Amino acid sequence: MGKSLFRLTSLNLNGIRSATAKGLEEWVAATAPDCMGVQELKAQAPDVAGKFEALAGLQGYFHYAVKKGYSGVGLYTRHAPSDVVVGMGEPEFDDEGRCVELRFDTPQRKFSLLSCYFPSGSSGDERQAAKYRFLDRIYPWLAGLRAQREVLLVGDVNIAHHEKDLKNWKGNLKNSGFLPEERAWMTKLLTEGGLVDVYRRLHPDESDAAYTWWSNRGQAWAKNVGWRIDYHLATPALAATARRASVYKDQRFSDHAPLTVEYDFTL
Repeated sequence: MGKSLFRLTSLNLNGIRSATAKGLEEWVAATAPDCMGVQELKAQAPDVAGKFEALAGLQGYFHYAVKKGYSGVGLYTRHAPSDVVVGMGEPEFDDEGRCVELRFDTPQRKFSLLSCYFPSGSSGDERQAAKYRFLDRIYPWLAGLRAQREVLLVGDVNIAHHEKDLKNWKGNLKNSGFLPEERAWMTKLLTEGGLVDVYRRLHPDESDAAYTWWSNRGQAWAKNVGWRIDYHLATPALAATARRASVYKDQRFSDHAPLTVEYDFTL
């Protein structure tokens, strides 16, 4: 084990240009994560070139959406990966820039760190159907990875699992993000799927302090009417090394808050 903990942050940026204009790089420099997964870049390679390839000393690896100003994910790391895998082999969703995987393989261990951005179905039936297709495809893909490697996925899953994971759960029972089918999928992932919700392992009963996203409507942020839809999902041995988890809310870089977990392992 290393002398210091491995610090891993996840944040939906709601636009990398917007988030960095609000002080993200300075915060990353101050908190010094070993790696940071980001989602919703809302940028393409030319927008990132010369500006955001590195952030506070961390090297970035990205999966861009074909559509301009849409989706996109990245992983920033101070440790050089042994391999980079972009997408998950599903053209419909790879075109949307949904997943990037860094592999840190040694003779002793195979380890994959992923940053993923699950679709939202809140805009209507068509996107909800796409969200279900994504869930149907990513589940066996993750199972295949898990069968061969240690896996740690961070990202915006766009699903609140339990009633304690959002403030107004009664009013959202028929809304995307808290639908019975979505919640059942999460339950399956965390049981048969063999992954662990790391934040909940450390904070099984936390509610208000656990929220990571707030609507821009009304006074959701001011009143903490939030949702917990950002996750660290890990294979059991990795999850068991998690020591601390926190949601940072002193500054706002986007409509999401950074979720940081410290693990007792080294790459």
